[in-house]
Amino acid sequence: MLKKIFTLVSVSAVFTLVAAAADVTGKWVAQVPGRDGQSREVVYNLKADGAKLSGTMSGPQGAEIAISDGKIDGDNIAFDVKLEFNGNSMTRKYSGVVSGDEIKMKSQTQRGAQEFVAKRSK
Repeated sequence: MLKKIFTLVSVSAVFTLVAAAADVTGKWVAQVPGRDGQSREVVYNLKADGAKLSGTMSGPQGAEIAISDGKIDGDNIAFDVKLEFNGNSMTRKYSGVVSGDEIKMKSQTQRGAQEFVAKRSK
């Protein structure tokens, strides 16, 4: 009997965690600060599948760049983007906290971090 109760509680907890995951599927737009003090618009097209996050972001000259290693944990998201510049590659790591129609984002490279807000596009 105790084993059945424990199993039911465990299953309920898993479903509660999945149900509590942030709804990030859709188009998100952010004004991201650049090195020259100017900001540029970046579009994120995200797709949630349980605890997995996939999608793309707009890169330089509007090229679509796939995100990788995407994760959702409650209201927290994280993913990587691999960038290529003149034969060199680097990975930019993103993390964010979803709150309604906004994601407070942080991106990190070996050069430093940036913080910005992405807003759900309607």
